[in-house]
Amino acid sequence: MSWQSRPVLLTYVDESHSKNVYYVCGLAVHHEAIRGLETGLAKVVRDAMWEFDGFSSKAELHGHPLFHGEGDWEGLKPRQRIAMYNRALQVIADHDVKIFLRGVMRKRLTERYGDRASDPHDVCLQHLLERVNDYARGTDQVALVIADELHEHDRRRRDLTDFKDYGTPGYLSSTLPRIVDTIHFAPSHHSRLIQAADLIAFLHHRIETAVDTDERAIRANQSLWARIAPKVEHQWTWTP
Repeated sequence: MSWQSRPVLLTYVDESHSKNVYYVCGLAVHHEAIRGLETGLAKVVRDAMWEFDGFSSKAELHGHPLFHGEGDWEGLKPRQRIAMYNRALQVIADHDVKIFLRGVMRKRLTERYGDRASDPHDVCLQHLLERVNDYARGTDQVALVIADELHEHDRRRRDLTDFKDYGTPGYLSSTLPRIVDTIHFAPSHHSRLIQAADLIAFLHHRIETAVDTDERAIRANQSLWARIAPKVEHQWTWTP
């Protein structure tokens, strides 16, 4: 099959982190599922507008404010917010997507490498790109990466160019032949798909770090995760 005719995985990237750990999520969406997923997520917000007085159709689907009832989600009861989170994750699960999750223990990274330690986002992003590339190769697809806007866009684009020219660092070195073009950065408030990656990254972070001790919260988190668990293609946290 020629490169031009290969299916494209649009891979949306966002992160969630705290003092001790850093996670990056890649939501890889088959190009034919993009419009349906985008429309479905928009409908979750639109339906909420009709259900809750004063709710805005411009509300964003971000894990932290949705979970804690802040920003666009202020005023909604916990049960209502959980229902919205659940609806959004079900929309994701109903489409042709794969989820990639990479993490690194920040303290151990610094302890092992000291001043030579790489930025934890860079570490996770490199590992994520390697896994997405492997999946795209195994399924005879190519992947285009769209990430939430962060600082140092140009440096991260240069890093990807270097990876393609010389290979990624480490024992799994790869020139990422299935990652096409550069990394494209977009503001998450204009992308329901980046917001979807954020919802997954935040929930993954919360479950993995066991921040919740209330049994009801734990059960709610587990129930939410069960919606998308079958879509997880790769999940790993590196402890240097």
